[in-house]
Amino acid sequence: MNIVTSTVVFTVDDLAGSRRFFTTHLGFGEVLDTPSFTWLSRADGAADILLRQRDLELPRERAAQPVVAFAVTDLAKESERLQAEGARITTQLRRDAWGEWLMRLTDPNGIIVELTEWLPPSGA
Repeated sequence: MNIVTSTVVFTVDDLAGSRRFFTTHLGFGEVLDTPSFTWLSRADGAADILLRQRDLELPRERAAQPVVAFAVTDLAKESERLQAEGARITTQLRRDAWGEWLMRLTDPNGIIVELTEWLPPSGA
């Protein structure tokens, strides 16, 4: 198998809210926007995001909590930018002993976006 690209798909109640979140705070651009779905992408090769409008006439399915994680560079600078933009930061920037910087954001539909940066472990 040769996987050439990846897309993360989320079914949401507020399509416009998630679209604004990913384009405003995470630099995704709209590839295609329709009333039932929005396809978002980035030029740097990160996984594409497909946001599907949940059919509000159907009962809500019980599902696992959606999380999408992105490894980034200069997370401290990104944290400052996201705070200045008013992004909903649900886990403040922290450094774990094993060398990971981590912070989490949550979009209007409850999608958790985890941003990480790997640095040498403390004391190394």
